[in-house]
Amino acid sequence: MFDLGMTEMMVVGAVALIVVGPKDLPVMFRRVGQFVGKAKGMAREFSSAMNEAADSSGVREVSAGLNKSLKAATNPVSTAMDGVKDAAKQATSPLTDLDPESETGKMAAKRAEDVKRIQAGTARAAAERKAREAQEAMVKAEELEASLQESLAAKKADT
Repeated sequence: MFDLGMTEMMVVGAVALIVVGPKDLPVMFRRVGQFVGKAKGMAREFSSAMNEAADSSGVREVSAGLNKSLKAATNPVSTAMDGVKDAAKQATSPLTDLDPESETGKMAAKRAEDVKRIQAGTARAAAERKAREAQEAMVKAEELEASLQESLAAKKADT
């Protein structure tokens, strides 16, 4: 509003001292301070009343939409990235609001059932493979043990 530096304030104070006089200067400064305080209070009250009126009439929503549009016009890459982030956030969120009676809900339930069936089959196949490998390892160990005993028996017969 007013751009007064220290030197301008000193000049105003010196002129006020000369014009008003040293006796009445503190009273004048007090009244000026009270006036400035009342003016600031009125400005604050006016500003809060305008903000309340803007809130009640929906100007803030329009202003937010306008700001978003201006941002999109001035920086389209950032706006596009915001859209991608929102889409990714929606894609990673669980789909909990599906109606189980709708076609989408039925398909989701069928897919969940298929996933469980596939996981069970995979686990069963893995268990069977491990059992088969363990059986093969046991057969191989028995064969090695038998060949070791044969070679020990042959060594004893030679000696």
